Amino acid sequence: MRAVIQRVTKASCTVEGKVTGAIDQGLLILLGVEESDTEEDLKWLAQKFVNLRIFSDEQGLMNKSVQDIGGNILLISQFTLLAQTKKGNRPSFIRAAKPDKAKPMYEATAKILSDLLGRPVQLGIFGADMKINLRNDGPVTIMMNTRDKDNF
Repeated sequence: MRAVIQRVTKASCTVEGKVTGAIDQGLLILLGVEESDTEEDLKWLAQKFVNLRIFSDEQGLMNKSVQDIGGNILLISQFTLLAQTKKGNRPSFIRAAKPDKAKPMYEATAKILSDLLGRPVQLGIFGADMKINLRNDGPVTIMMNTRDKDNF
């Protein structure tokens, strides 16, 4: 799984003019699922998302997690995070999981995150043409890949 985590002061997802999910302070997480990803990968990543200390404490140091600040999460599925650009100019998405695998993994990630936070996670709509609006705070943007856990 690959993820881009952005610390935001607000973020929202709109599909066909309707807001499907919106948050104030918290994390906007873009999530891509690979065919080889497992439930263990999503559990590991969900724990990282909730406990990642990227919010400022009273001294202005990044020492607090989204859980510590009572923040929220907007989770968006994004297969394009798995783009391969080695050859040619058109990205290949061959490593991205097919919808029959990716959608349940996305939904399971949302459920685990909701359970860990103790409140619902806001969502986009899997496979839809989504418009994401955000105000990045910092900016703070972090990338994670479960295939490279040793570096995260």
